[in-house]
Amino acid sequence: MKPQLRSLLGIEQLTTAQIESILALARRMDPSRPSQLLRGKRVALLFYESSTRTRTSFEFAAKTLGATTTLVTPVSSSIEKGESLIDTGWTVANLGADAIVMRHANSGAAYLLARYVRVPIVNAGDGMHQHPSQALLDALTITNHKKRLQGLRVVIVGDVYHSRVARSNAQLLSRFGADIVFCGAPDFVPEISASLAPGVAACHDLNAALQGADVVMALRVQKERLAGKDISVEDYIANYQVTPQRMKLAKPDAILMHPGPVIRGMELTSEVADGPQSCIHEQVRNGVKTRMAILAMLLGAAR
Repeated sequence: MKPQLRSLLGIEQLTTAQIESILALARRMDPSRPSQLLRGKRVALLFYESSTRTRTSFEFAAKTLGATTTLVTPVSSSIEKGESLIDTGWTVANLGADAIVMRHANSGAAYLLARYVRVPIVNAGDGMHQHPSQALLDALTITNHKKRLQGLRVVIVGDVYHSRVARSNAQLLSRFGADIVFCGAPDFVPEISASLAPGVAACHDLNAALQGADVVMALRVQKERLAGKDISVEDYIANYQVTPQRMKLAKPDAILMHPGPVIRGMELTSEVADGPQSCIHEQVRNGVKTRMAILAMLLGAAR
C-alpha cells in the first residue's frame, strides 16, 4: 500500500487503491492459522462504548498475528476519574502501544486523537460519523458473492440517520459504482442523506426499494428512538421489517446483511436472519480477516 497508511479514520481518507489493497490482503488472511507477523507489537483497545463484534474481532485479529492486546474502558481506568481523551491516548502510547483501536460516542473523536498521538489510530466507530472497518468487511462479504460492486443495487434499510455503518458503506460502495438506496421512516432517512455520496438515493417505501435489489442490509433500530416520532414500533415492523415475503421482491440471488447487533422481530424476522440468503454470520467471520489486514498494513507488516 503506497503511500503507507498512517491511521484508519474514515472511508473518505482512503484511495481506491488502498481499499483494494486492504480487501486483497483480507482475502489471504486465515484466522485459523496463527502467525507471528506482528510479534512484539502491542495493540491497545480503547473502547469508550460497549462492543461485542468489533472489539472481539480486533482482539482476535491482533492476537492471531502474534501481537499482544490491552483493553482500556472507562470503568477500569483513569477515564472514570475525568481524564481527557488526549491524555488517555498519550498515556497509552507512552506505555508502549504500537497502535490504538478506539470506539467513542463522539463523532470526530478518532480524528482528534490522531492529531495528538503518534501511533496509528483505528477508528472502531465514532458517534454517528464513521465505522470504516465495518464497511471494508461488508465490501469483502459482498464481493465474495458478487463478481463486482459496480452496478449493484444495495438497499440499506433502518435508522440511517444515526448509523455510522450506513455512512461508511455508502461512501465505500458508491466509490466502486454501486447504487445505494437508503430506506426507512422519514425521521430515519431524511432526504438530505441522499447527498452523502454520488449514487445514493433516499426512499420511504421498502417494497419499492427492494425491487431488483442485489444486497439488502438491515440496520439496528433502537425502540427508544421511536419515542416521540411519527411512527410506532408496530408501524415500523409493518412497513420496514425485512421478511421472507419482502426478500422475494429482491433478486433471487440477493444476499441479506446486518452489521449487528440483530434485534430479531424488529429489523428482520428469524426466518430471514437464519435463511439461505443471510450472510450475517459470514460478516462476523470476515470481520476478523479484515481487521487482521488493517492491523498488518498500519503496522508495516503487510506482504
